[in-house]
Amino acid sequence: MANVETIQPNSVSGFSTDNIEWIHLEGGPNFDYPIDYWIALLGAQPEEGRVDFLVKWEPDSYCHYHRHVGHTTSIVLEGEHHIVDTCATETVHKTRTVGHYASSPAGDLHMEYGGPQGSVLFFSMHTPDGKLFDVLDRDENILATATIESLMSGKLT
Repeated sequence: MANVETIQPNSVSGFSTDNIEWIHLEGGPNFDYPIDYWIALLGAQPEEGRVDFLVKWEPDSYCHYHRHVGHTTSIVLEGEHHIVDTCATETVHKTRTVGHYASSPAGDLHMEYGGPQGSVLFFSMHTPDGKLFDVLDRDENILATATIESLMSGKLT
């Protein structure tokens, strides 16, 4: 019988993001919240609609307001991460810490940002048509759509 070791959520994995090629994304004058984050492609199978990537948020900074177009699985690897979910009847603020695992269906609409020390998350997405997420304005108009191909090319905005 195999030995099973329980890892506490606050354990440090030893995984280093230092030698990964990152794409840096920032906001501009059209956004009224601080946007400063990085994305690193880990692997993609566009023919199957699958992609794995890391996202690193600077302290107290957001990524663009967005809607996930495909099924998304995520794990918090470093820091404290905040999600502000929006639906027709309510807004819910969730705080996620190291080790938090989430799985969300397509259509998840939210803001997210790193805590006081920032955050790093692993994402795995599956989308039959290659579309990953829609970048939105405050009125939920689509400003851009990120795809597996745009992530692979490094041209997300």
